[in-house]
Amino acid sequence: MSTIQTGRLQLNSTSRSAVTGGDTSTFTQVTFPTPFPNGTEVIVVPFVQTFNGPDTPGLRIADVTTTGFKIRINELVGRGTLLSDGPHTTETIGWIAATV
Repeated sequence: MSTIQTGRLQLNSTSRSAVTGGDTSTFTQVTFPTPFPNGTEVIVVPFVQTFNGPDTPGLRIADVTTTGFKIRINELVGRGTLLSDGPHTTETIGWIAATV
């Protein structure tokens, strides 16, 4: 049986888009309201809920565990090349996390 949790947060970006894999220094930590059971595999699906900035906000997720995940707004990047300026105004981000 799958367990599901949901949430939302206000998120913005004040720095250029992240392009180096594994560098999560500009990510925001999200903690689940209730930790998932130890040993379970968790997936997270985020969604932008608002349209506050003129550039398209991408979302990056990292370090998903049973207790939470890291997230950041990452304006569009193509083949390692920045396609916009990087900083992005505050958007509402909704997320769904579930065990597989």
